[in-house]
Parts: sequence; structure tokens; C-alpha cells
Amino acid sequence: MKRDQLINLLSHYFPVDGRELAYKDMMLDFARAYQDCFERSLKAGHFTASAWLLNKDHSKALLMHHAKLDKWFQLGGHCDGESDLLAVAVKEAQEESGIKAIGSLSDQIFDIDVHLIPARKDEPTHYHYDVRFLLGVMSNEDVIQNSESKELRWIEKDVSALPTESPSVARMFNKWLSL
Repeated sequence: MKRDQLINLLSHYFPVDGRELAYKDMMLDFARAYQDCFERSLKAGHFTASAWLLNKDHSKALLMHHAKLDKWFQLGGHCDGESDLLAVAVKEAQEESGIKAIGSLSDQIFDIDVHLIPARKDEPTHYHYDVRFLLGVMSNEDVIQNSESKELRWIEKDVSALPTESPSVARMFNKWLSL
């Protein structure tokens, strides 16, 4: 997916609320402004890709307690120059869950978010323009935690199971409930 393909994908995404609508506008402006918008080296910010990962029967979603940021998130990460965000979301979900048999449940965007990443060591404060996809596990593999997380947890379709009050994660949770 080249930058034009990302712009097309975002243009056809229908936000669920005003916050996502603002994110869509910000993402489109950012993608149009920066040829290198997929590169981590772009100090102002960069596109990232994430996964709302469902288990085989779609009854649970996998969240991770991020080791560096000490918060609960969906699986995902940097594009590092790769412009196919769906492929990045699948790769990141595989790496962070240890599950290899992961596939896309839709090639359309599931959710979007723009968030500020705090400065750390030699990395300045910057924005992540995160495009999220709905993915599913296609096997009976168990999760294997890596060093990027403190914990991996399958959550059920019960709001009391959600380990965070993050509006971003809650929005994806609510979208999943309405599927």
C-alpha cells in the first residue's frame, strides 16, 4: 500500500464519532504532507498499525500490558517504512502474541486513533497515527508473551473484563460488541 492507497483507504473510512472524524482529518493531512509518513525516523510522527485480535471463535479479544508505557493496549507497532498497514498489523500481532496463524477478518479499517507518545531517552515526543484492523486467530495456538509486554490477556465481551478505561481501547471494544 503506497501513500495514495492509504489516503484512499482513509477517505473511505466512516468514523463512529466526532473524535474519530477529527483523527481521520488529521491522518489525511499528515499523509498528504509527508512522503515519509511510514518512517519511524520522521520526528513529527508516523503511521503505525494495530490489531483488534479475536480468538478462533471470536468470543475473546487479546490485549497486552505494554512494558515500556505500562498501559493496556491492542497489539501493534511501527511500520518502519512498510506502507501496507494491514500487513504490518498482522506481523505485529504475530510477533507480540507468538501466534503465527493470524488473518484479516476485513481489509477495511476497524478503527483509527492519533495519540501523543511521550519523550523517552533520545526519542522526542511525537505522534502515532494508528490505523487498526480486525484480525482473527486461525488456529488453536497458545499465546507466547515476549519482552514487549508485561502480560497478554484474552478478554471476553464483558465490559468488566476490560483492564483499562482508555477511550481508544473502549471504542474498539464497543465496536467489537456491535459486530
